[in-house]
Amino acid sequence: QLQLVESGGGLVQPGGSLRLSCAASGFTLDYYAIGWFRQAPGKEREGVSCISYSGGSTNYADFVKGRFTISRDNARNTVYLQMNSLKPEDTAVYYCAALRYAKSWPPRLDEYVYWGQGTQVTVSS
Repeated sequence: QLQLVESGGGLVQPGGSLRLSCAASGFTLDYYAIGWFRQAPGKEREGVSCISYSGGSTNYADFVKGRFTISRDNARNTVYLQMNSLKPEDTAVYYCAALRYAKSWPPRLDEYVYWGQGTQVTVSS
């Protein structure tokens, strides 16, 4: 069974940090681009960051540039999202997703084939 599992979410104070992990099971991430998305209550799902299968290309939404860093460890079949200087507006459920062949860069949300169940990130004092 092909599956993505996110972990690392939680409650953090403004200015704090979290590292999210996206682990794959049932398939290898080596040939997949990975994206991180988030969805806050009452809002549409939005792209946060993505990384190419090799790690050579990355992309960040303007609202996280300079604060978040995406990386991958193909040996561990895992992609990470390091989130620093967190703000209350970063509160959302964070999802990772995978696609094999990107038609565009950054890929559109509807290009992703596999999705995780999400992990909650809450930034609050």
